[in-house]
Amino acid sequence: MMSFPENWSIDIAESIDQAIRTLGIRYEAIFDGIKAFVSFFLNSVEGFLFFLPWWVLLLMVLVGGYFATKRVLSALMFTVMIFVIGLFGYWNLMIYTLAIVFVSVLFSLFIGLPYGILMAENPRLARYSTSVLDAMQTMPSWVYLIPAVSFFGLGRMPAVMATMIYALPPVIRLTSHAISNVDSETLEAARAFGSTKIQALFQVKIPQAAGTIMAGINQTTMMAVAMVVTCSMIGAKGLGSEVLIAINRLEVGRGFEAGISIVFIAIVMDRLSQGVARSMDRKAKA
Repeated sequence: MMSFPENWSIDIAESIDQAIRTLGIRYEAIFDGIKAFVSFFLNSVEGFLFFLPWWVLLLMVLVGGYFATKRVLSALMFTVMIFVIGLFGYWNLMIYTLAIVFVSVLFSLFIGLPYGILMAENPRLARYSTSVLDAMQTMPSWVYLIPAVSFFGLGRMPAVMATMIYALPPVIRLTSHAISNVDSETLEAARAFGSTKIQALFQVKIPQAAGTIMAGINQTTMMAVAMVVTCSMIGAKGLGSEVLIAINRLEVGRGFEAGISIVFIAIVMDRLSQGVARSMDRKAKA
């Protein structure tokens, strides 16, 4: 009566493993096509970032930081953070990390923004999707690596897919929330002037919700940065791989340099996206 009966058991692990293996074999051509498609974007972004001279990238951070914050000191601070990463000797690894983050966030937004809009317009879909999003956000990030490796192997490609799935929920949730809570009087005014449902969505709801949607994009970006570090476990080259090497060799200094570099990237991307969100929010309220 005190211990759970040992003969009461449900084993679903083998069934799931078999289903994953079957999918991988049956739809191998589809997964190969997805891999080629995503790899093309990833290689293009990496090529562009490596093509840029280092000082041009710093200048872009400086200009972007100023327009995002309207503060020269903050823009200089962001630029110095990226410059310090180069002084640590991690410039190339930073480029690899940025490429994975950028492509992952791009595909997350490509999926998440339309789905968030559909949730806002379809309450039944929103009810069903909420539980799935809850599970996605509470699932340990390591778990996403397993199916990614099963379908796409090791390296950067499964890192992009795992990061994309892990970073999806915030942009879906906040997009749906923002559009669902647009001021009803504004919508009534739009309908009174003869706006159709599609016109009201694109000319009223989305512009009014732009600030909150950008906050969702900000959260998705931050989750992508965090997941890229985890993806070093499956061979994704970048700053996360330096952290992994430092752990294996117990090199505290190396781990600190790589860790603080990741923190700098997260701070810069967070502040830039927050600045854009505030700017869009002000325009929506104007």
